[in-house]
Amino acid sequence: MALTSKHIFVNLHVKDVKRSMAFFTGLGFAFNMQFTDEEKAACLEIGDNMFAMLLAEPFFQSFTKKEIVDTDKHAQLTIALSTESREAVDEIVNRAVALGGKLYTDPADHGFMYQWGFQDPDGHIWEIAYMDMNALEGEDKA
Repeated sequence: MALTSKHIFVNLHVKDVKRSMAFFTGLGFAFNMQFTDEEKAACLEIGDNMFAMLLAEPFFQSFTKKEIVDTDKHAQLTIALSTESREAVDEIVNRAVALGGKLYTDPADHGFMYQWGFQDPDGHIWEIAYMDMNALEGEDKA
């Protein structure tokens, strides 16, 4: 039997929940306040049934026996999100930098896909991409 899930919750450690909420609100995201207390955790709504739990580091530590990753030195994961246009990719990344994030990559044009990345104030890597499915249909599939 294949595993399928109706929701995804990605847990990310943050130094300051309120600061993280302000950053992502500035990017245009909303929060599910039913699972947010602004001190220990905030439930970032990424899309339909997709969430990132922004957990204060001491609270995050209660979920694992492993050491929390230092995002200045290590990448634990990257979060890739798609958007509706190339212009939206640029707008989101530029806004993230204006709100205190840092550029992570240069824009990359792969023909059918355009992407650009930033780090949030806690160093987590977000890749924003636009995929032109019509251009992909024209690609030679090996």
